[in-house]
Amino acid sequence: MAENDVYVVWDDAVTGYNFGPSHPMHPLRLDLTAKLALEFGLFDAENVHVHPINDIDEAKLARLHDADFIAAVKQAGTEEGLAEADAQKYGIGTEDVPGFENMHTASALLFQGSIDAADAIISGGYRRAVNFCGGMHHAMPGKASGFCVYNDAAAGITEFLDAGFERIVYLDLDAHHGDGVETFFWDDPRVLTISIHESGKYLFPGTGFPADIGGLKAAASAMNIALPPRAGDADWLRAFDATVPQVVAAFEPQVIVSQHGCDGHRADPLTHMRLSVDAMRIAAERVRDLAVDHADGRWLSVGGGGYAIIDVVPRAWTNLVAIAADRGIDPGARIPGRWADYAQTKTGREAPLSMTDGFDGTFEPWSKGFDPEAELDRAVMGTRKNIFPFFGLDPYFD
Repeated sequence: MAENDVYVVWDDAVTGYNFGPSHPMHPLRLDLTAKLALEFGLFDAENVHVHPINDIDEAKLARLHDADFIAAVKQAGTEEGLAEADAQKYGIGTEDVPGFENMHTASALLFQGSIDAADAIISGGYRRAVNFCGGMHHAMPGKASGFCVYNDAAAGITEFLDAGFERIVYLDLDAHHGDGVETFFWDDPRVLTISIHESGKYLFPGTGFPADIGGLKAAASAMNIALPPRAGDADWLRAFDATVPQVVAAFEPQVIVSQHGCDGHRADPLTHMRLSVDAMRIAAERVRDLAVDHADGRWLSVGGGGYAIIDVVPRAWTNLVAIAADRGIDPGARIPGRWADYAQTKTGREAPLSMTDGFDGTFEPWSKGFDPEAELDRAVMGTRKNIFPFFGLDPYFD
């Protein structure tokens, strides 16, 4: 394999993860992403290797998720469904996570996809892998939550741990706190979870504050950057710049696993953030570069939230695939007409015209100084004060 070969998970079967036509997490977003990547020639590129998902490894699923919870998911996918008490206990059959036919298999496919992606890197055949179908970061060991049933990001991380990796960074860029992944590794010093998200004061799941830094067995194994609502591109990138590169460099990871939920976009119906696909593209480039600089290039990226299924998700994750393959798409590139026609046929809405929202990437680097009058800077400083000293970093100057 060449240095920049990338393993991409894509399987039409993932569209079976379907909570119904009125649910925000519609599987069409995955189909549209795959077709846009294909139209831009990414799936046919010589260094992009697209793979279907392997057979589900039930034993690996059972290592991460409780047996009674898995049994409940299987029951929820039958005609009888779950009793009301069990639905509440396991978070299934709720408004957020309705039961649907073959729920276990569909959910486990996403889980297996991230295991396959991790294995591609562990084998030495690839340094980069993408599973944009995954990113189910709210799923807990014994409960579904926030549209997520089984936690594929935790599965990928566990695969690396089982292969002997001792320093793994998990970086969550979703607008919602990556609470499930953080919970799985709260007391594991080998895994540093980083989540940059809208503050839990204003948004589900209501967690992920600067003082949440890991369990008693793993102090400073979690870093949370909780941003004020309506944070825009320049603020978001400034917050990233002020926290992520310094701590990643100090931790010296052997691999980076990143979650690229795109629900922070200003067009997304479920959050209050004001991001563009341009800022998301820039952040993905930064993550790739961090992996090159600090993790010998090893980088596994997954999808996540994102509910503007025509305007945002396909563009954001097509960019992610392109960046992983070092085949970045010109932001001004026009959306292919055939894809736009297909998207309009499926949704009844016109597609965006190009791959940009018009943001030029400009932001004020943290190195220019801390502004105590700015709400964003105060939020960022809260994180820096709680975490930086553990890594020998100065919250005010590094």
